Amino acid sequence: QVQLVESGGDLVPPGGSLRLSCVASGSSNMNNVMGWYRQAPGEQRELVATISSGGNTLYADSVKGRFTISRDNAKNTVTLQMNSLKPEDTAVYYCNCKRMWLGYLSGEYWGQGTQVTVSS
Repeated sequence: QVQLVESGGDLVPPGGSLRLSCVASGSSNMNNVMGWYRQAPGEQRELVATISSGGNTLYADSVKGRFTISRDNAKNTVTLQMNSLKPEDTAVYYCNCKRMWLGYLSGEYWGQGTQVTVSS
């Protein structure tokens, strides 16, 4: 079992920056993909960025060049640095962990979410 706890959400003006953090505990290991998803009111949850155990990253087109995902495997933490924030970035941001076993998805875990609001 994996427990994920996010922090860092806040109200910021357009053009501002935030850093979101996610701490994983429980049975986490290196064979996983960590990511951030977000869900705006009335919208489906969408992928923001992911990072593999080996450090390979993937970003949604809407955040490329503005957001950076990173991880510290020793500390079991994943961060999302968000710069040049736009009002359309407003959403609840969720930390996600996908665990793999024998090449298949063996578990998926979600944090409780943290609110990011970009507004003047």
